[in-house]
This record gives sequence, C-alpha cells and structure tokens, in this order.
Amino acid sequence: MEAVVPHEITTELTQILANLVLGDNKIRSNAEQAVNDRLAQTPDLYLLALAQFSIAADTEVMRSFSLVLLRRLLFRAAPGQQPREGRLTLYDQLPAHALTTLERLLLHSLSHEPLDAVRRKTVDTVCDLANNSMSRGRPWHALQAQTFTMTQTGEAGFRECAYRLFSGCPNLVMDLQTDAVLTVFRKGLQDSQSVEVRLAALRASVSYLTACDQLQLSHSLSLLYPMLDTLPSLPNIHLKSFLSSLTPLCSSHPNLFVPHMDALLSFLRGLIMPSVDSGPTPTVAKPFPGTSSFTFPPGGSGSRTSDDNDEVTEDEEKELVRKAALEFMVSLTEAKPTLAKRSEGWTAAMVRASLEGMGELPEDTLDSWLEADPSEDAQDENYPHVYEQSLDRVACALGGKAVLPPAFQYIPSMLANYDWRLRHAGLMAIAAIAEGTSKVMQMELGKVVDLVTPMFKDAHPRVRYAACQCVGQLCTDLEEIIQDRYHEQLFAALIPTLEAPEPRVHSHAAAALINFCEGVERDTLVPYLDPIVERLLKMLNPGAEDGKVVKGYVQEQAITTLAMVADASETTFAKHYASIMPLLLNVLRNANSSDHYKLRAKAMECAGLIAIAVGRNVFRADANTLIELLIKIQNSPVDPSDTMLPTFLIATWAKICQALGTEFEPFLPVVMPPLLNAASAKADVSIYDDEDDVGETREGWETISMDGQIVGIRTSTIDEKCQAFDTLVVYCATLCGRFAPYLAQSLELSLPALKFYFHDGVREAASRLIPLLFSCGKQSGTLTSQMVAASFLQLINTIRAETDPSFLSSLYRALADGLRVVGIPALTPDLQATLMEATKHQLQTLADKRKRRAESPEDDREELALLEEVEEFALEDMEKLLKILDGQHPLLVAVSSVRDLGFNQWDSEEERDSDG
Repeated sequence: MEAVVPHEITTELTQILANLVLGDNKIRSNAEQAVNDRLAQTPDLYLLALAQFSIAADTEVMRSFSLVLLRRLLFRAAPGQQPREGRLTLYDQLPAHALTTLERLLLHSLSHEPLDAVRRKTVDTVCDLANNSMSRGRPWHALQAQTFTMTQTGEAGFRECAYRLFSGCPNLVMDLQTDAVLTVFRKGLQDSQSVEVRLAALRASVSYLTACDQLQLSHSLSLLYPMLDTLPSLPNIHLKSFLSSLTPLCSSHPNLFVPHMDALLSFLRGLIMPSVDSGPTPTVAKPFPGTSSFTFPPGGSGSRTSDDNDEVTEDEEKELVRKAALEFMVSLTEAKPTLAKRSEGWTAAMVRASLEGMGELPEDTLDSWLEADPSEDAQDENYPHVYEQSLDRVACALGGKAVLPPAFQYIPSMLANYDWRLRHAGLMAIAAIAEGTSKVMQMELGKVVDLVTPMFKDAHPRVRYAACQCVGQLCTDLEEIIQDRYHEQLFAALIPTLEAPEPRVHSHAAAALINFCEGVERDTLVPYLDPIVERLLKMLNPGAEDGKVVKGYVQEQAITTLAMVADASETTFAKHYASIMPLLLNVLRNANSSDHYKLRAKAMECAGLIAIAVGRNVFRADANTLIELLIKIQNSPVDPSDTMLPTFLIATWAKICQALGTEFEPFLPVVMPPLLNAASAKADVSIYDDEDDVGETREGWETISMDGQIVGIRTSTIDEKCQAFDTLVVYCATLCGRFAPYLAQSLELSLPALKFYFHDGVREAASRLIPLLFSCGKQSGTLTSQMVAASFLQLINTIRAETDPSFLSSLYRALADGLRVVGIPALTPDLQATLMEATKHQLQTLADKRKRRAESPEDDREELALLEEVEEFALEDMEKLLKILDGQHPLLVAVSSVRDLGFNQWDSEEERDSDG
C-alpha cells in the first residue's frame, strides 16, 4: 500500500517502537518521552505512521504492538488536558482527511493481514475507533460494508473477525433491517467449518440483543434458538467459552430464556453434576453403602495414576465447564427469581450441584491445613469456593421456601456421613444458605441447632472448624433470635471448643463468639463470662508449662474476642479488668516488629473497648499509661507496610475519649493535628485511559467507573479519612463545648466532605458532624452566623444534586438537626427559597422514577420495591424537616402524593413465596 507519511517519519517511528519494546528502562523511558513529544507537535502524522506501520512492519510482534499502541493513544487525553476536563482526545484533534486515511489503513489491515493473531488486534483497534467515532456522530459505512463482506469469505479467520467486529461494535448493525441481521448471525452460529466462527457469532448475537430496543428485541427472539443450538455438540474444550459468553445475557435479558427453560435444564443438569464413578465414596443423597447413585465426590481416592496426564487435562476441562454451567444457571436465577421458581427441577439441580461441589475437598491435606494461617484460606485453590458462593447466591435470590427443602433433603445425611468432607460440606452449606433463608429457617431453627451442635465433638478438626463457622454465620444471619432461644446449647458447644487441641479450631471458636456477642443481651452473656474469659486468657498467654509457642493469629483472635465480650458485657467485665489490661499494655510496649503489627493493632482496639466497658473509674488508673504508649507509637517512624496502624490508632483515641468523657480534653492538642491531617486527605486517585491500562488491581487499590472513566482509588487513604471523620463525631459529641478550639477547622473539612463521592462513610460522618458542631459552637459561644449560613447552603446544594436516596435522607436529617440547635430564623428567606427549590426537584425526580417503575413488569417489582423502601426513608426525613418549618407546609401534600405513587409490596418472604 502506498505510504501516507514521509519516509523520515516512518524511519524515526520504527526506531522509537524498537526502543519501546527493549528491556532497558532508560531507553524505554526515553522512547516513551519521544512518543509524547511527537504527539504533542504533530499527532496526525505519528498516529497515521503507527497505522501504516501496522501494515508494513516485517514481524508479527511489531505489527501487533503498533496496533495496541495506536488503540491506546487515539483516545487518551490530548496534551495539556486533564483527563476529566472536557473529554478532548488526540482523536478529536485529527483533521477530517487524517481520519479518513486512518480508517482506510485499518480497513486494509483487516482485509490483508495474513495472521489471525494480528488481525484480532486490528479488530480491537477498529472497534474502539468505530465506537468512539459513532458516539461523536461520524458513521463508518465502509467498515459496515466490509464486515458483511468478510462474513461471506471462504477463510474462517476472516469470518471470525467479522463477527468479532459485530460483537465489539454492535452499532454496525443496529440501523439495519432486523431480518437481514438475524440471517447473517444465524449463518455464523451454524458455521460448520469453525468453532471459533460460531463462538464469535454467539458473542456478536449477545452484544446485538443487549443493545436492542424493545421493538427490535421482540422481532429478534428467534435468534435464541440457533444461539442455544451451538451448545450441545461442543467438546468441553470449547463449551466453557460458549457458556461464559451467554451468561451476561442471563443477567441483562433473562426474559429471553423463558421459552427455553426446560431444554436448558435438561442440558445443563448433566454438566453441573459429577460423572458416575464406581469409586467407594457415597453420595449426598445416599450416604450408606449398597445404594446406587452418582459418586460423590467424583473419582475415588487412589483411582488416578501419575501417568494419567491426558485424563487430568480432560478432568480440568470438565470442571471448568461444570462451573461455567452452574454460573449460567445462578446468574439467570439472580436476574429473574420467579423464572427459576416456576421451572420445576431448576432450583433442586442448582442446590444439589452446589452441595456436590462443596464436598470435593482433597483428602490428604490435613497437616498443611493445620499449619496454615487462616488468612490464607481465601487463596486456597483446593477449596470449592465457587460452589459455596453459588449456594449462597441461590439462597439470597430465591429465599427459604424454595431453597430449604432441596437443601435439607441432603444436608442431614451429609452430616451423618462417614466421609469428613461431606460432614464439612453439610455444615458449610447451612452457613451459606443462612442469610438468604433466615426468615423461613428461624421457624425450624431448633432442628438446625440440634443438627449442628453435635458436630462440635466430631473427630475431624476440619469438621469442628466448619461447625464454628456455621454457628458464627447463624448468629449473624439470625441475630438476636438464635442467641435468645438457644444460647445454652450454643455456649455448651462453643466454650469447650475454645480448648480444642488444634489452634485453628480453638481460634475459630473464639471468632464465632464474636458473632454470638454481637446479638446477645448482656444478662444472657454474664453467666458464661468467667469460663469464656478464662479460656481466652489461656489462648492469649498459655504459660510456660504448655511448652508451645502461641501462633500469632491465635493471640490476635483471642484479643479481638476479649474486646467484643467486654463490649457486650459492659460494666460486669470489670472483675476481669486487672487480668487483661496489663497483658494488653505489655503487647503495646513490646509488639514493635513487623510480625506483630496486627497484634498491636488488635491490642489497641481491645484496650479501648475494655476502657469503655468498665467505665472511667476503673480505667482511670491505667489511662495515662495507655495514652503514653499510644503517643509513643504515634510519634514513632512510620512503616509504610503497617497499613492497619493509622486507622486503628485513630479509632483507639476515639474509644479512650468515650471512656474518659470530658477528662479527655487535655489530650486534644496531641490527637487533633494528625486527626485533622487524616480528615483532610485527598483521595489518592489514578485515572486510566482504558481498561487495558488497569491490569491487575494493585494491593490496597480498587477500581470504579466514574463519569465514563476508569478510576483507581487507594483504599487505605480513604478508609483512614473515614475513620478520622467518625472520630471527629465522637470527640464533638463527647466533649461538646470543650471541642470549640477545633470547631472552625472541623467545619471547614466537613462541608466539602459532603460531596466526597469516593466513600459513602465519609459523607455520612460529615452529615452527622455538622449539627454536632453547631451544638458545640452554641455552647461555647464560638458559632458565627457566617458558619451557619455556609453550612446550610452547602447542605441545600448537596440536596439539590444528590442522586442516592439513602444519603438524601441523611442530608435532610442533618439540616433538621441543625435547625433544632440554632433555630428556624437562622434559615434566611433566601436559604428557605433555595431549599424549597431543591426539595421540589427531588420530589419531581422521585415521582418520575416511581411512574416509570409502575410500568415495569410484575416480576421486576420485587427488586424495585427495595429501592422504594430506601426512598421512603428520604421522604420521611424530608417530611420531618418541612414540619419543623411549618406544620401545614404546602409541600407536605406533594410528599404524600409521591409516596402514593409507590406500588404495594409484600412485607415478608413468606408472603412472597406463597404468592408464587
């Protein structure tokens, strides 16, 4: 193809690209700078040179690299632009003739590139260019025509790329006649020569259906038949990819699958169940020898030899297909629960498959499990996380009436099985379904407790560990109910387990006690306090006679549980104070190495909670010692690897303030400077040009999509900021007028924090802090009318722009609480008018949302009702504020009218289920 840029540009770019792929950091860095400099000066020449290089380069590597680089550069921010400023990219600076040439070069690459791998890179770049061009109103008719032509070619690689283009850029077909589009897609789905073409056509079909409007969708329903027909004939090596490609459609358009449920169940059930095997392990359903069913877990121990490499590969493929099929079913269930409930056998198949998978643990891993740190469990590749999570998701989607019967068809016999893996799976299954089925499970809770508590005496430590996990989860998901009704049985099981010989087991029993204490009444806990504390102290400090070194995670767990027990038992814990506080102070003195950072943080937390529990009179004797130790830790050199310290230190100061009350005031000069510094921290943010730049998420970072861009956020910074604001709330509420020296600085931080969209906790704490600061200022005589006016204006402006009904409720509550402190006259007529405009805007927004929901299908209303429940709180707080201003305020009628637009919803899972 004829050159489109001067020879010297091509020569220079060739050298730059060669340097970019070198391993030498300095050379590569200089090359990157050269690219940036050239793009800043003549972006059109160098972007066209890149496109030309993708055609003319001699090697596959360089053609591919130039295409990837072109894709990344085209839509990155133009030089001098901030990424979020105005969306102006290098593409936007290209003149029309350069765009036309660029499109021509890429089309040439599509039609002439001989290697499939490079051509796929061309497809990716073309899709990005097409999507961004079309979003800017520039059609690409030549691409549309060429893509359709490529579907007719005799070479499978070109046909595959055509459907990849349709998948990556569905707008290529959205304006065409539906019948013509369906004909092309059917042809690809039925391609007899190439699985890759069929897979690409399937993905194109999914993209098309996802992008369709309702009218197009109604005319495209027949496409599901050839899409699903691609599945049955596939070998396992391809089936996983096909199922995974279909799964997003389950979530976005579950109704499309309604006519196909019976056929899907018939096909998928065979994939999600393990194969029949003659090994010795009995099944979930038939736990005793002499019965016939599929073997559970598949493949008896010792049935595979080291030479069975091909068989291992085949088994791995089969397992990937099994998980993909289960994910398909679970995703469809979550998207449309009523569809699963009405399809006979669908729920039972998912439950049974999940239970089967949960029992497939390796047999001979006990020694390594006993030695492992529990924090590593989430990374244990041998543990069947997928099946456990699937059961949890199914239970949350369908509720107790649908899930409990099939689950408990198998769970009792699993708990009675001779194979420890099944007993373990049965207990973990109860824990997994507890959250989703709690409303129904509580009616049979006594039977569940009777099943679980004997397992604390099981011979196998992993079963006893699972019993602790099960009880802990039940205490969380049936909080207060299980503690109130069955505390005797649960304490009788948990307290002896604190002395289990295995550290992992007695540590997990201590962890389960935390869950128990979160929902227990003080009077229920007190009779058991002595034996619990006695055993926790032994875990923390077993004494020299045992001759064993206590594992770090055991000490951390013992301290954490002691803190929770102290918090739950309140002043009754004072009798144990003298035994525990010296141990904690000793930890804070000596636990300075990196191995003990977590232990030190837990000791801080525990000391603070114990101080609150026993009260200032008991704590006062050790208060100065603890405070001196914390000051020493606070002033020590910072170790960047100790990510827990900043947050735990701030939180511990807050607890000491709560314990000492106004006696904490002298320490404010020590604690406030670092606290205000943490509260003023800006979000540590990285903005990526596209998903390819993100790569693997760095530890301590999360990525979110915001304003159409991918944003990486350093979570430790904003978590510390949130803790700082929570602590400011504690200081201000506890010290009242004595907090006055820090009123202005705290208010100055709180007002912009109302719009700190990176962390909801920061916004909530700021909204609570503002009226507390009003009260502090009023008591101390330091609150000015300017402070009040600025605060009210910021609250009102935030109300006007807020889209989250949950935080909208908090904003109205903050405004009302502030008015109660300073009085209605502080809200000037101008501010009142602005507030009424903001409130009218929110009422109109809520009314519009509810009108749209009223037109939604009946099956979707269950999920939408949860949104309306949150909106009800916002309407309630809005109403309270209006009544403060005027008991007969005209907008109260509008609030009632918006409330009436909500549709009635069942109050309970039982009613929901009985109706279905």
